[in-house]
Amino acid sequence: MTLGGFISPQARVEYDTAYDRGFATLPAPVEQHDVPTAFGTARVYRFGEPGPVPVVLLHGRAGTTIMWKPNLPALAARGPVYAVDLIGEPGRSEQTAPIRNAEDQAAWLDTVFTTLALRKMHLVGYSFGGWVAANQAVRAPDRLASLTLIDPVQTFARFPASLLVRTALTLVPGIRRRARSSFLAWISGAAEVAEDDPVATVINEGMRTYQIALPTPTLFTDAQLHGVTVPVLALIAGRSAIHDSRRAATRARELLPDGRVELWPAATHAIAGESATEVNARVLEFLAEIEQRGHVRR
Repeated sequence: MTLGGFISPQARVEYDTAYDRGFATLPAPVEQHDVPTAFGTARVYRFGEPGPVPVVLLHGRAGTTIMWKPNLPALAARGPVYAVDLIGEPGRSEQTAPIRNAEDQAAWLDTVFTTLALRKMHLVGYSFGGWVAANQAVRAPDRLASLTLIDPVQTFARFPASLLVRTALTLVPGIRRRARSSFLAWISGAAEVAEDDPVATVINEGMRTYQIALPTPTLFTDAQLHGVTVPVLALIAGRSAIHDSRRAATRARELLPDGRVELWPAATHAIAGESATEVNARVLEFLAEIEQRGHVRR
């Protein structure tokens, strides 16, 4: 398996321009870390002041820390928030060794948590980042106080065929530029994506300029999900394009031992941004509930 990387030096320059513009729209981070791991260097930003058990954010495909723009102010007002640019994705992390499987994904992320001395955290993942977060709960749960999954891919239900076809079209020379724009609009449930939207821009530029070489996430087994013992909040978008939403919600309710599974009928896969006020409030309510149990310590 090859490494993920930018397709050319010029592509990197063009992407960095989009990233910098998008990042400038975020609250200013308090700290920035480049954490060495066996698979590359992970860029991590901290927002918010010291306080309660920290929140760690894992973004969706090509979204980087910038995709959390609608969520960061509310979450950081509570206390420390760490946002990770995932290794193997476009962003400010750098991949140096192949990530071959789910075990490798969990290993590099655990190194990040160890290096930053994050002994207990509320792990929050969206879309592909939701799968990465769930994978951590399956394979390395000891540092987790809770798990929040926002319309995660390949976690409770499989990718539909329509998603695989549309994803493939974004790679076809001659039509991929138009296909990328169409794909982003389709997966977000929007008629079109605004050209000046910083999140959409950084995702589009990442898809255009960066070649991802990560393994396709595999669906978790019944036994794996049943073995997730940390408290879980799962927000499933009713109009999601990435899975059969009702099937995903049903399977999550059946298998998670300590799960709060909510199907939001009107939401699309872009739920973290389009329903940011409601998502932020629900996540904060969940975190408060977990901490009020009295057994969560930093």
